[in-house]
Amino acid sequence: MSTTEIFLLAMLLIFSLPYLVWRFGRTDYVAPLAIVQIIGGIVLGPGVAGAMFPEYHKFVFNPDVMKTLNGIAQWGVMLFVMLAGIELDLKKVWTYRRESVTTAGLSLGMPLLLGCGAALLLVAYPGWMGPKAQVWQFTLGTGMACAVTALPVLVLLMEKLDILRQPMGQRILRYASLDDVAIWGVLALIMLDWERVGRQLGFLAGFALLTLVFRRLMARLPQPDRWYVAMIWLIACGFGADWAGLHFMVGAFLAGVVMDADWFGQDKLDALFKNVLLVLMPVFFLSTGLRTKWDMGGYAVFFVGGLLLFASVGGKLAGAHIAGRMLKWKRGEASIIGWLLQTKGLIEIIFANILLDKGIITSETFTALLLMAVGSTMLTVPVVHPKLNRAQHRGLVEQASS
Repeated sequence: MSTTEIFLLAMLLIFSLPYLVWRFGRTDYVAPLAIVQIIGGIVLGPGVAGAMFPEYHKFVFNPDVMKTLNGIAQWGVMLFVMLAGIELDLKKVWTYRRESVTTAGLSLGMPLLLGCGAALLLVAYPGWMGPKAQVWQFTLGTGMACAVTALPVLVLLMEKLDILRQPMGQRILRYASLDDVAIWGVLALIMLDWERVGRQLGFLAGFALLTLVFRRLMARLPQPDRWYVAMIWLIACGFGADWAGLHFMVGAFLAGVVMDADWFGQDKLDALFKNVLLVLMPVFFLSTGLRTKWDMGGYAVFFVGGLLLFASVGGKLAGAHIAGRMLKWKRGEASIIGWLLQTKGLIEIIFANILLDKGIITSETFTALLLMAVGSTMLTVPVVHPKLNRAQHRGLVEQASS
């Protein structure tokens, strides 16, 4: 078979298997299609399919095919991260700054502390910290991976729960938006290469200056032209960030965060987001699954994944409950908000990919983080749905009694 035929065979597996499991298994309540695709990537990776059918695995996912798949995956994830940056509405955060900063700070800080504690335990054992990492980078990177809230997946889940446009849904988006900014800021700090710090500071200074020119240009362009210029801006920012040593996905997020959703129209942005998820992101999920390794033994990886899941979920819930007491939220709100904010999904996987690319974590730690992201996202809807029903019932009872 030619390389083109093998590539198409790989694409057929990537798109058909997860869809068939999702559709006929009716997993949507527990695992949305994106999560099934991530699990499909793990199953098609070297740890499962590669171990069961090593010759076929090497034949289908050979180096030439993987280069093509990785190129598609990189472009897809750049678009996805840019859209996540555009979705951030920092004006609303500023309007409700006291509540937003308090809740976002606690919901980020508590899992960060617990995640850093778990990372310090792992430092004592070989095989978890990456070959290029210093202890503080591994500790902070792992802790921040536990503190991530996946804003795009959070939007999908709240849409499914029918609370996205409600006041609580908008509040949760504000908290998650602030956390997203902090996460990418910390990532940039972790990525700082002191041997190339001049180049990195030069990129940030150049980015700030060009942003002023870019925003003025975009305001004057007709909407069709804005899409083309946005793509050029995205590629330039990704290249600049990677050249500086920060990582191209940091550049993609920066490219998006300085754009206004009003420039493009919310309906068109939503359509692009859904199309990127449909057409490009499944390839990224597979390339992610192909990076999973179980060399240290499945039990060790599952144990660490469980430890990180406990730090992530427990930390988010603790932070939300403390914020709820400080801000005098209604009964049950803290639990709902905490469970929704602990959703990891795609952003945590992207974050972990960057840490792996830079040698800060090993493939085993990456696998544990991937398991944590899948488990955290799958828990969200089954836990939150009954809590929302009880909260709505209490609200109706209180209205009737008053």
